[in-house]
Amino acid sequence: MKELAGDGVPVTVTCRVLKLARQPYYRWLERPVTDAEFEQAARANALFDAHLEDPEFGYRFLADEARSAGSGMADRTAWRICRDNRWWSVFSKKRGRTKKAGPPVHDDLVRRHFTADGPNRLWLTDITEHATDEGKLYLCAVKDVFSKRIVGYSIDARMKSRLAVSALNNAVARRENVAGCVLHSDRGSQFRSRKFVQALDRHRITGSIGRVGAPGDNAAMESFFSLLQKNVLDRRAWATREELRIAIVTWIERTYHRRRRQASLGRLTPIEFETVMTTPALQAA
Repeated sequence: MKELAGDGVPVTVTCRVLKLARQPYYRWLERPVTDAEFEQAARANALFDAHLEDPEFGYRFLADEARSAGSGMADRTAWRICRDNRWWSVFSKKRGRTKKAGPPVHDDLVRRHFTADGPNRLWLTDITEHATDEGKLYLCAVKDVFSKRIVGYSIDARMKSRLAVSALNNAVARRENVAGCVLHSDRGSQFRSRKFVQALDRHRITGSIGRVGAPGDNAAMESFFSLLQKNVLDRRAWATREELRIAIVTWIERTYHRRRRQASLGRLTPIEFETVMTTPALQAA
């Protein structure tokens, strides 16, 4: 508007076209936005983008994300901005009210019917964690209901949305022909994140999310994590994340896929079941 006025266009005409009042414009002319205010707004935008992407992050992690995006600030500055805007971590203390689960971004298309008549028709996904002497390690796995095979997974030291996105991308790379597949999850923030929803759309996969307070809605995925817990995670103490990561990958690829026979698969392993029940064109690497 200022540039138009400099070119000779009356402010009254510009305001009428843009459907704006003149008074705020004249107030801004008297007191334009300072460099400090502009920098403060940029910091707030960077923190808000990080909070939207990973709602479980506290202000220190949000400050790390903002700094990596090019918006430098001290942790104390990040805390003040988050406090003023009430951008709390979903894991923070209850602030006078009960924290509700986030809104679903998909309908529940599975409704506990964990069956599929072919590969890449229905996948399940979830995240588990385990402690090491270095800190926690997080695993996001994707399971094909048809053969009980873990078709994709991702392991990381931080439970960000990229953990779920990486597991999904890994599954798609392994299975390739996945258009029309349904991917069912719980209401974890990683599975409701913008990046994860965009990844589903990009791969033409249909999302499905369970109900609040209904752990049975993803029971088939929990059964795999229970096996992992008994056979790997709780067998010993783990000194490093890398040590535990190798143990998880080894158990999934060598034992669970190729040696552990399952009654629901006719006493076959997931790899054997897929080999017997699918044509060579459908078999995954």
